[in-house]
Amino acid sequence: MELRHLRYFVAAAEEENVSRAAQKLHVSQPGVSRQIRDLEQEIGFPLFERSAQALKLTGAGKIFLDGAKAVLQQAEQAVKQARAAAGGVQGEIHAGYAPSLTVQILPPTLRAFQQQFPRVRVALHDLSTGEMIEQLRRGKLQVAMMVRVGPKMMRGLEFSELIRYPTCLAVSPKHPLARAKSVNLDEVTRQPLIIYQRQDYPEYYAMIEKIFAAVGRKPVIAEEHDGVSGIILAVESGGGAALVPSCLACLVGARLKLIPFSPAGPEVPVIVAWKKQTLSAPVREFVATVKTVAAAPFS
Repeated sequence: MELRHLRYFVAAAEEENVSRAAQKLHVSQPGVSRQIRDLEQEIGFPLFERSAQALKLTGAGKIFLDGAKAVLQQAEQAVKQARAAAGGVQGEIHAGYAPSLTVQILPPTLRAFQQQFPRVRVALHDLSTGEMIEQLRRGKLQVAMMVRVGPKMMRGLEFSELIRYPTCLAVSPKHPLARAKSVNLDEVTRQPLIIYQRQDYPEYYAMIEKIFAAVGRKPVIAEEHDGVSGIILAVESGGGAALVPSCLACLVGARLKLIPFSPAGPEVPVIVAWKKQTLSAPVREFVATVKTVAAAPFS
């Protein structure tokens, strides 16, 4: 049995048609049919129920499909690891990021990193804080750039703080406070708020509760959203105000007004995190690059 047999079988199973599988693989149709027959002969049972129109997996074929996909995936990973060992720093990094917190530091980080390590591919994943932490633990992410959370949530992970951003009040250009140069705590706590979903961003809601507790009030929540795009749209349309880091100014332009606190409000700490004892060479270099970029002054 060769990997080619498995690739042809997986393609035929996914397409449920030999002709389409052949087109996908850029080979002839008879070649696909022959490889599948050879495979069935070698393993001793049929993988497909055949008709004039389509292929349908047998019960055994469905089980074999899962195993075949796993073997192909392991083979691909082995090739990537071997190439990395043979040719210096190369490979692939899966990096989670929070768009609103990394809008200032991520683009220059990627430019600098890819110039220095062109053979390392960085796959970006826009995820909530909870999703990033879970996927770091499961090994689906190798690194994540996100807000700093409590020790309990960070158990099993390591991190380095990159930068801190002051919190601002984001309002639409037509909001009564839009022309204000600053806002005080009392003004902030009187605003109906548009926030991130509490389930996915518990650290964000905890910050809001802490701000409101200082004046003995409970926040009035107008809307909850699962990402920064939804919050920007809701604030822009006049649905309420939002508490955001100052770096969001890079993302919103003239769509929103970001008003600083006076006296200064809480700061939002941004970190780069990874799973303990899994800092590979590409990830180590990526962490070093993002730390260097974050330490540089921004105009």
